[in-house]
Amino acid sequence: MHIYLDSHLYSTQKKDKEYLETTKLPIVTVSSSYLEDLKGFHNYPETDTSQDVVFSRAHYSMALAVAVQMWQDKIDPAKAWIVDPTNYVKIKQWSKITFTEGVGKLLARTPVLKKVKDLVDKFARNKLPILESIEPALLDLTKDVQKPILSFHIASGNILASQGKQVIQMVTDPHVREDYLNQAQRKNISFLVFDNQTKAEFLDKAKKLNKKVDQNKVIVTGPPIDPRIVQCAQNKQIWQDGVLKLCITTGGLGTNKNEIKKLLQQLLPQLQKNPSSYQILIYAGTHRDIYEMVVNLAKQANVKLNKILAFDPANFTPGGNLSQLSGQQKSKLQIKDEKLSVIYHPQIVDANELLVHLAFPWADGFISKPSGDMAYDAIASGSFLLTLQEWGEWEHNIRNIFTNLNVAKKAKVEDIVAQLEELQSSCNEKLSWIEQAMTLAKNIDSLFTQGAKRIVEEVKKKSNFLI
Repeated sequence: MHIYLDSHLYSTQKKDKEYLETTKLPIVTVSSSYLEDLKGFHNYPETDTSQDVVFSRAHYSMALAVAVQMWQDKIDPAKAWIVDPTNYVKIKQWSKITFTEGVGKLLARTPVLKKVKDLVDKFARNKLPILESIEPALLDLTKDVQKPILSFHIASGNILASQGKQVIQMVTDPHVREDYLNQAQRKNISFLVFDNQTKAEFLDKAKKLNKKVDQNKVIVTGPPIDPRIVQCAQNKQIWQDGVLKLCITTGGLGTNKNEIKKLLQQLLPQLQKNPSSYQILIYAGTHRDIYEMVVNLAKQANVKLNKILAFDPANFTPGGNLSQLSGQQKSKLQIKDEKLSVIYHPQIVDANELLVHLAFPWADGFISKPSGDMAYDAIASGSFLLTLQEWGEWEHNIRNIFTNLNVAKKAKVEDIVAQLEELQSSCNEKLSWIEQAMTLAKNIDSLFTQGAKRIVEEVKKKSNFLI
């Protein structure tokens, strides 16, 4: 008999299945394992130190964004519920999950491999063994779901559509991989896309693949952004002078580690100055090696490091409060006037909550790869964005979109201090680029901030429920 990694998962799967069947908005994604937080969701004892397997923050955070739009301040399984079948892969198949993560990290962290297009495409298009591992759990969880299911991953959407389920598939980026078209001719699947150009690309590719797709089934919503992040822009003060607050972030696979190291080697000497022109926050995510890199570099530079390593900051339970970190933690987890801080948590749910509650309200600007989660979130929070090396065509598209809107620029990783000084300077009494970019970000078109709300509206139309 195949068994789960943890005996409590028999009970949590039963409860997740029940919630999916009864909720107004069933959501499915493939992003990571979050076994301990999953147990916590269902009031079983959890360990806050075990390491999650993470493929993508984006597929987790975007799914959560729509759930938060439904929940508002209180987690309510009757309104929305998220499942990730990765959590319910049996022990016998678990090696395929860790293998997929390992290959992803290798590609993401090895510059020479990032240039080998066929390897990158192989991972990005999810042709690795994870598919056969998640399918049994996915089918079991959704077997008796009658409502349309909102999918945030190509794999889950295609599997469910092939089984005859009503599927609303989110195309998460301004780029259409052919995998999205695998089941597109079916009447039981529709698509939500980034913008009109993405819709045109979708329909054009469908035509080339001889897939008959009704254009009314491809709906423009914009990207899904957590409403809590959107709210940050309302209260954020536009930088004019003084200390510049920067958040440097990695991705779900630890992408751009080498670039982050180069940035710190240049910025840490700036933090030694008194006063310093910068405050730096590093989001190491779930990556212990990146956290340790930051610790070592700070020690070498003799810069004090504020380590944000909170115990269970999410503390999610049905009926729980989403609006803030738990009371005693909130008073401790302040960036305040620290010159250098780092966020690290081995579990994606908790790492994401620290990012949402601490980084987005605080940062003037982000330095990050232009990924479909971090770039969208950074701009929606009212910050400017400097982009690191892209990983795939979709990230090139994201960078171009935000660069053309003048809220982002490509980071000069080899000479970041000079670039930041240039971006802070104003000529002939005009606003600096940073002031202009933050002003534009705070007033950006609602396409880039209200996607979660529009997605809920579209699901509402297909499911006939009242919000």
